[in-house]
Amino acid sequence: MAIRCLIVDDNDHFRCAARALLEGEGIAVVGMAAASDDALRQVDDARPDVALVDIDLGEENGFEVAQRLVDGHRRPPHVILISTYEERDFEEMIAGSPAVAFLSKSALSGAAIREILQEAG
Repeated sequence: MAIRCLIVDDNDHFRCAARALLEGEGIAVVGMAAASDDALRQVDDARPDVALVDIDLGEENGFEVAQRLVDGHRRPPHVILISTYEERDFEEMIAGSPAVAFLSKSALSGAAIREILQEAG
């Protein structure tokens, strides 16, 4: 069964490129959102297994969005925080978040997502 993924990023170009990459590697992208309200609606409707959430969502904070995606859902997605910034820039905040992992946008791949989800159980 394919992994169902929601991409939450305010950059249209990145969302489209990530979708093409992941779908080419067998990940089913069931939704894309630029902001938290749309992401929350899609979590309820599409019920993804994983949500890729950009740390910097323009006016919104990706850490807060990640928390909202997990809170109050019967079957919340595994959240993977993504960014063009280095993980070390956000280590403490990542550790304090509900995210199962951080993934650099340059390292994004279907294999990386599968490995993270396998480790997360």
